[in-house]
Amino acid sequence: MADERVFVIVGASLAGAKAAEALRDEGFAGKVILIGEETERPYERPPLSKAHLQGKEGAREKAFVHPPEWYAEHDVDLRLATRATHLDPAAHTITLDGVDELRYDRLLLTTGSRVRTLGIPGSDLTGVRYLRTIDESDALLEHLRAAGNVVVVGAGWIGLETAAAARGHGADVTVAEMADLPLQRVLGDEVAAIFADLHRANGVTFRFGTSAAEFRGTDGRLTSVVLSDGTELPADVAVVGVGIQPNTELAVDGGLAVEDGILVDAALRTSVEDVFAAGDVVNLDHPLLGRRVRVEHWANALNGGKYAARALLDQDVVYDRVPYFFSDQYDLGMEYSGYAAPGGYDRVVFRGDPSIVDGKAPECIVFWTRDGRVLAGMNVNVWDVTDDIQNLVRAGYAGRAVDLDRLADPAVPLAALLD
Repeated sequence: MADERVFVIVGASLAGAKAAEALRDEGFAGKVILIGEETERPYERPPLSKAHLQGKEGAREKAFVHPPEWYAEHDVDLRLATRATHLDPAAHTITLDGVDELRYDRLLLTTGSRVRTLGIPGSDLTGVRYLRTIDESDALLEHLRAAGNVVVVGAGWIGLETAAAARGHGADVTVAEMADLPLQRVLGDEVAAIFADLHRANGVTFRFGTSAAEFRGTDGRLTSVVLSDGTELPADVAVVGVGIQPNTELAVDGGLAVEDGILVDAALRTSVEDVFAAGDVVNLDHPLLGRRVRVEHWANALNGGKYAARALLDQDVVYDRVPYFFSDQYDLGMEYSGYAAPGGYDRVVFRGDPSIVDGKAPECIVFWTRDGRVLAGMNVNVWDVTDDIQNLVRAGYAGRAVDLDRLADPAVPLAALLD
């Protein structure tokens, strides 16, 4: 008998595309409909602020999750430039573009996030850029190639990666950040200082304790950025990276429980029957961390979509992946595994020298610990250690402490710490 079930995925994102792929890999023979607001087929976002923004050849095409023909070949009904505007869980329907009604048996929301914007004077000037979509990355790349002066507002991951790309294109770069250090809330003072030193060694100027107060221009084009302390900086391009917010409007419309994202359990089920969610948009009751957390990174979308597909198929699912992300800036490549909340750790342990020497990035591993338990680890220019670090994180969250002196000793294999 033919499978007549209809599974609808709203959000033609990495998570959505991976969910569609996993459904077919798991043998689902019913109808799969993947709906997205953008005109481009699903793509991965990391290259937008890394390889593609640096102008590396072929990076744009490599960002796409699947080749164009994949969707038809796998009988996935990909509907681009289409917006889901209403959700009726009782009727098991969504409305598309305010007109067409579509019935589902199971629904997966992978609606992702959008950038936070600055509502300050001059925000509509040409040259004021945000970075979230592939179209925005295309436009920003062209701006950076021609820019003499770039101001980056916000020293988070996107801001720093953009600053590094801008320096690579030869621009003078100033980063304005309200905190005292870049990535201060995420990494803490000791590790944030490494990134400040790295960018200074590569010619970036920081203005801490400030943000953008006004964009000024001539004939509709940006010419300067006025900071909150009154300083006016020349700027051909201003890149705003002040965070993202989850796209929960459809979930709210459908009556789903929402609090800093769509609330889901460890099986990625929402508060409403037959509706699941994955990726940036979810606030997960994380079984490993023992708390709710919303993870805004590539690996969460990559893996969350796959797990959600299996949950749609009523398989036993426990989404307990160790949070993971990576960044590339100049000659620094890093991977971060785990979760260390601000104020949630009592010691930072360095394995190797974290100093920037002669402008070169270090080779080291950093651990955030509490009572001897590893909560998170970051390897900097040290490779093939992610599995060991994640094992330490899992052990730490299970209550197991390690010897911190041995943790700091490069001569002691990471795997031996759990023997």
